[in-house]
Amino acid sequence: MISAMRIERACADAWPAQVDEPLGEWRLRAAGGFTGRANSALAVDDPGLPLPDALASVCDFAHQHAIPPMLQAVQNSPVERDLPRFGWRPCEDHAAGNDVAVLLGPAVPRGGDPRGGDPRGTGRPPTTEARPDAEPADHRVEVLAEPLPGWWELTIGRSGPTDAERAVLTGGDAVGYGLVHGPDGARAAVRGAVADGLLLVARLAVRPEHRRRGLARALMAAIGTWGGRHGASACVLQVAADNAGALALYDRLGFREHHRYRYWVPCEDRAL
Repeated sequence: MISAMRIERACADAWPAQVDEPLGEWRLRAAGGFTGRANSALAVDDPGLPLPDALASVCDFAHQHAIPPMLQAVQNSPVERDLPRFGWRPCEDHAAGNDVAVLLGPAVPRGGDPRGGDPRGTGRPPTTEARPDAEPADHRVEVLAEPLPGWWELTIGRSGPTDAERAVLTGGDAVGYGLVHGPDGARAAVRGAVADGLLLVARLAVRPEHRRRGLARALMAAIGTWGGRHGASACVLQVAADNAGALALYDRLGFREHHRYRYWVPCEDRAL
């Protein structure tokens, strides 16, 4: 049984902040404000201090790195249950949604082809759609060792990342950049990173004019094949709990909800 603690720690390694400092078993993270995960304290297990002192340390760290104090806690964990008593509240206005479902599934999704195609291990699957009535595909699916400008455009909205974006999205021990190319350029992209035997998949994006053509499924198969070659035995996804479309897609690919987490912020920031 894979624990929520193992998953959250692996996800932190696979989505590395620019600054990551331990506080007991907690992790204080900062990355110039790029994503909640890389700019919050991961509160799993024991911080090695009484909870009020640990929360004060979270605030001090955030102020030192010019980001708002924020905590990531597994829903219904002992830490989360105690936070309201010490003046913290759920961050309901978090831009990406504050109720996050963590999904666990097979490294190679249901319906994907686990064989891949490139003996060098780049993770290139067949390029035709996985449907009996599919027309010959006019695209190529690859998992690359370095992100191309088209990959950046799809995953962050422009061809050039900030220092923080580059640090987070290219950091990690094993990172792959899934990309679907066509005659009109990059059509879909995804990021995969392996840590502690788990493949974290994130930043799945398909251009609107190419949606509902099986590209997301093809990318999931490609990044899963790549992840398996890099030692992943399971795949983890983090999805806003109200994103019904994404949840339906991942359910069809064999993913199930493992746990949820939320972001918490102080009701009053003592530095203000």
